[in-house]
Formats: sequence, C-alpha cells, structure tokens
Amino acid sequence: MQFSLFDDGCNAGAAPQKLALPGADVTYIPGWLGPDDADALYASLASSLNWSQDTIKLFGKPVKIPRLQAWYGDAVSEYSYSGLTMVPRPWTADLLALKTRCENTAGCKFNSVLANWYRHGQDSMGMHADDEKELGVQPVIASVTLGEARPFLFRHRSGAPSVKVSLEHGSLLIMQGDTQRNYLHGINKTTRHVDGRINLTFRFIYPAVPEQNPCKM
Repeated sequence: MQFSLFDDGCNAGAAPQKLALPGADVTYIPGWLGPDDADALYASLASSLNWSQDTIKLFGKPVKIPRLQAWYGDAVSEYSYSGLTMVPRPWTADLLALKTRCENTAGCKFNSVLANWYRHGQDSMGMHADDEKELGVQPVIASVTLGEARPFLFRHRSGAPSVKVSLEHGSLLIMQGDTQRNYLHGINKTTRHVDGRINLTFRFIYPAVPEQNPCKM
C-alpha cells in the first residue's frame, strides 16, 4: 500500500503532548497518521510481515511470547533480548516509508523496527525497559500504534504506581532521554473483547562503530 507523507512527518492537526513522567522524556502524538492511512497500513502489515511466535527464556525456562512479532532493518541491526537473537529481514516498502516519517518527527535516524501483533486480549507484553546495550545509553524509540487502543503502562523503577496511557489508532509515542533508565513499560492482558493491535517500535541498533550518533541528522 501507499500512504501520504507530509514534509514535517506529522498529520495535520495532531498536537504533541509531553507526558508528566518525572525522570522521563515521552511525547505522545495522537492522530499522527490519518485514519485512512492507519487502516490501510494495519491491513497491509497484518498480511505481509513475516510474523512468528518466538520463544524466549524467562527465569531460565523457555516460554512462548504471548503475541506475534517480526524484526526488520539494516543488515547491522541484529538484536538480542531474553535469550533470543533476532536477525533482521530486509525493509519492506511500507516499513521504509514509515521509518522515514518517524525520523522526520523524532529528529533521529532509525535502522530497525520491532513489530508486535496483539491479536486479542490475551496477548500482552510484560513490564520491561528497552535498555539492551545495542540500544545505547539514552535510546530514542518511536512507537507507532495501529488498531485497537490498549492501555500502555509506565512504572517507575522505584515501585511507584503505574501510569496508564491509551495509545490510539494512528498515534506516535516517542520515548527518549532517561526514560528506559528510570521506567518500565508494558501491556497487560485483558478479559474484555478487544480487536487486534499492531505496534511498531523504530530504534537504532549500534553496529560495530559505536561513535555513530543517530540524532545528529
């Protein structure tokens, strides 16, 4: 499919919102994609990406992740977490166009994307931080939501109560600064009926040359 690209990378009328999370730098942009573009992109990615239900290690035991995922990016962007190493598949046209748009909005380069497909309410993501060494000290992560809105939780590492943010269809969430150092994030299961949700987190995996700075465009 093809969707509209604006010079500033942002859908007209979308108002960026800074979330009130002490020690974090998080910006939420509702309506970042127009509804027609978001609908078409959801349908295209659901049918075209190489989805799989991978196995990770949890407390030393192999466990199937409660969702489908896919990893795409530049050849240098191999990524490992929880005992799983993902080798990137080549960019699709849809993902490459969306990457460019995210870069225009975030002001940073990205070389990879993790796609997660939450098919129903029993699909989830445990509380975690994107703090693997391949991501650098203060990673910038651009998160695009397509489909059903699900509560996205932020919990400070101090143990303070979680903060819920509803990530709407076509929205963009940008996490940067000390967000990963100070906060965990995740998506809980729910017993209510929910439709599918695809989330795309664009990031920069540091290759063999660590002095690269993805935010100096």
